[in-house]
Amino acid sequence: RSRRGGSGSTGGWMDAPSAAGLGGADPQLQRFIEVETQKQRFQQLVHQMTELCWEKCMDKPGPKLDSRAETCFVNCVERFIDTSQFILNRLEQTQKSKSAFSESLSD
Repeated sequence: RSRRGGSGSTGGWMDAPSAAGLGGADPQLQRFIEVETQKQRFQQLVHQMTELCWEKCMDKPGPKLDSRAETCFVNCVERFIDTSQFILNRLEQTQKSKSAFSESLSD
C-alpha cells in the first residue's frame, strides 16, 4: 500500500505562529490567535490520523464497515492518540529539564 502524499512526519504542528511573538499586541487578539492556532493543530492531527488509519485499515471500501476494519480503526486511533500524548509529554519533560539546567548554570 502506498501513502498518499504524506511524509510520515508530524506535518508541522509545531510550526504554527505563536501569540507570544506579537509582543505588546492586544490581549484579546493574542488569545484569539492562540485559540485559532490550537484549532489548526487539532485539525492537522485529525487529518494525519485519518490518513494513517485509512491507509492501514481500509483494504477495499464497501457499503459497510466489516468488523475487522472497525477493530483496526479503533486500535489505530487509540495508538495514534497514545503516541501523540507520549510525544507531547516527552517534549514537555525535555523543555523542563533544559529550563532547570539553564537555571542551575545561572546560579
